[in-house]
Amino acid sequence: MEWTVHPGGYVPFEHVHINQDEIFHIQRGEMRVKVKGIEQLGKAGEILTIPRGTPHIAFNDKEEPLICIVEYKPGLDHYKTMQCFAGLTLDCDYNKRGLVNVPKIMFMLKKVNALSLTRPTFAPEWLFFFGMKIFFAIGSVLEWESLYKKYTG
Repeated sequence: MEWTVHPGGYVPFEHVHINQDEIFHIQRGEMRVKVKGIEQLGKAGEILTIPRGTPHIAFNDKEEPLICIVEYKPGLDHYKTMQCFAGLTLDCDYNKRGLVNVPKIMFMLKKVNALSLTRPTFAPEWLFFFGMKIFFAIGSVLEWESLYKKYTG
């Protein structure tokens, strides 16, 4: 998937990919990434690999766009997960920091029994999975399934 980060842009929170490695093929610009709190720089033509389960966050501190091709290995159900994130984003269902509606995305991840999971590091693993169950119950009552169907076809 192509990923563009505009100057001054960043991922809104440090996170881990529970079941996948994340691989950045940097096409243009420079990416600063903190991996387990240690800064690394990646430049055009380089590849940065973040092993599954590793806390990280990425930034574009430069004055030109950062363009990467991002791979997730294994692919699992990443496409379905991204459909849900993109749907909420296109519906402008996110906060000032760019974080999509947490209860709704948690509902959708549980609905699909997603394996392609991204957990914010500020949420302990037990709380993340417990939250999925709670928001699934809430979303079922509030009929969020219609959003899930809208985003995933």
